[in-house]
Amino acid sequence: MEQKPLLVHAIINGEKVTSGKQYPRENPANPSEVVGYAPINTREEAKAAIDAAADAFRTWSKTSLDERIERMRRAIQKLRDGAPEIAELLSREHGKPLYDAQGEIFVSIMWMEHACSIVKSVLQEKVQEHDHGKTIVSYDPMGVVSAIFPWNYPISLSTIKIAPAVLTGNTIVLKPSPFAPLAVSQVIEWIAEEFPPGVVNMVHGETDVGIELTTNPKVAKIAFTGGTETGKHIMQAASATIKKVTLELGGNDAAIFLPSFDVNDKQAMRRIVISNFLNNGQICMIAKRMYVHRSIYPAFVEKYKEAANQWIRIGSPLNPSVTMGPVNNLAQLNFVKSLIGDAINEGAEVIALGQILEPDTFENGYFIQPTLVLNAGYESRIVAEEQFGPTVPVLPYDDEDQVISLVNDSIYGLTSSVWGEQEHAVCVARRIEAGTTMINTAAIMGLDVRFPFGGVKQSGIGREYGEEGLLGYVETHVINVPTILDLPHIPD
Repeated sequence: MEQKPLLVHAIINGEKVTSGKQYPRENPANPSEVVGYAPINTREEAKAAIDAAADAFRTWSKTSLDERIERMRRAIQKLRDGAPEIAELLSREHGKPLYDAQGEIFVSIMWMEHACSIVKSVLQEKVQEHDHGKTIVSYDPMGVVSAIFPWNYPISLSTIKIAPAVLTGNTIVLKPSPFAPLAVSQVIEWIAEEFPPGVVNMVHGETDVGIELTTNPKVAKIAFTGGTETGKHIMQAASATIKKVTLELGGNDAAIFLPSFDVNDKQAMRRIVISNFLNNGQICMIAKRMYVHRSIYPAFVEKYKEAANQWIRIGSPLNPSVTMGPVNNLAQLNFVKSLIGDAINEGAEVIALGQILEPDTFENGYFIQPTLVLNAGYESRIVAEEQFGPTVPVLPYDDEDQVISLVNDSIYGLTSSVWGEQEHAVCVARRIEAGTTMINTAAIMGLDVRFPFGGVKQSGIGREYGEEGLLGYVETHVINVPTILDLPHIPD
């Protein structure tokens, strides 16, 4: 039975703001069903949110760290208590299976709790006595943070910004994606309720709202997760007032399978399949191109198909037997189909994977059967571009130098993985140009919120998670207290 559509709001200075215009968010598994509506805020409302955040910063930045932590922990408890409700809503509006929605909330809570546990040590003032006096190093909040994040993991990609921003004394204005605005709006509302008005704000809207969030002179820092091309525009907008930026952008993450990789290891094969197709491949850090040593290539393909056909079960995301739901939106569905079509036209072999559990649902929603692509050219679109969908090419290679060259021949450098004998795999990993390289695992299965995450090259600037994720929201302030006030070589 269809549920009544949910209406979410903007949050400006602690108040719910209902805009005169809303946009619908459909259920990707059943596009005729509207799950809910989100407001189309105006640029003036975005400016009001920034003004509220700037006003709140004056007092919030002076609030004790103990109080900030206590408020954040109350917000975490709200998210924990509401997790079942939010997971189901996220599945309906996004298309990800329920287990993945639950996992996203779990990772969000894990990071927020970790940030609370380390923020005191990270912000601890450092004092060093020396022959010429004393030096103090302190960490000061920046001001107003604009946070813009995408639809693929909206809750984790918002809380990854909220926790460090607010705990370090900043205030924040968030803008969700129109492709998954509902569940995350409820989460942000819960969080905002635990803080003074203006500390946590949220606006929805179109390009003009994004422009305000990235150009307003009261914004000190922009935290953005999304596509590389949009990241370039944000970086350009930030340059006018030299705003600080953290940009976590696209990736075309490579996986290298060494000759020592055991193709008969069923658990490893299952990890590989999940690292390709979790969330329908709609993850920046998914393994998007696989390079397999020619000596194991034929056996790898056969064992991979066995593992994929066993794990992949396609249908309604609320069906507990389903491991893959629909693609999030029609535009992304058509983009992935175009990549596959180009590969076929160029002579590649495309192999359908998995089981379709609910044919009627499959036909009506934004579904596409996952595919393995063989014999694609090394420079074909499906290899060179970020697919962000349920298709993956597997390519043979002959020697280590060749595969390292192929892997590094990309504008991206977010994550990568190496599979095989551990010591050799680590040696190969050191040669890869990436922010993170995982050994014998990939994607979220290799993520550890205690350590920094981010990309090199056009995959981004800065790091999230870990201590670096907190330090990205503060200014380092050095205070020198010299005892020798004149240098001997300066004349009177």
